[in-house]
Amino acid sequence: MEEQKATIPYYVHEGEIARQERHIKRLWILCIIIFVAFVATTAGWIIYASQHKYYVITQDVGTGLGSAYVTGTGNINCNDAEEDNTNS
Repeated sequence: MEEQKATIPYYVHEGEIARQERHIKRLWILCIIIFVAFVATTAGWIIYASQHKYYVITQDVGTGLGSAYVTGTGNINCNDAEEDNTNS
């Protein structure tokens, strides 16, 4: 069976090319809008994050027992807590 090549009129071809060009133009506009939105949201997050002040607080504790670790709730955990401290 022989295959025959299909032919289309020139004005149909030109119509399809014009439609594709419009479609591509719309896609470029969409890409530009997405890029601008990305830049705007990134700038918004940077501005939001720079409004806060961050503090680091260090504290030295002398327990007389050795190393101590102070939690944020006021508890003190000593490494040598099991020692007998009746001498003091």
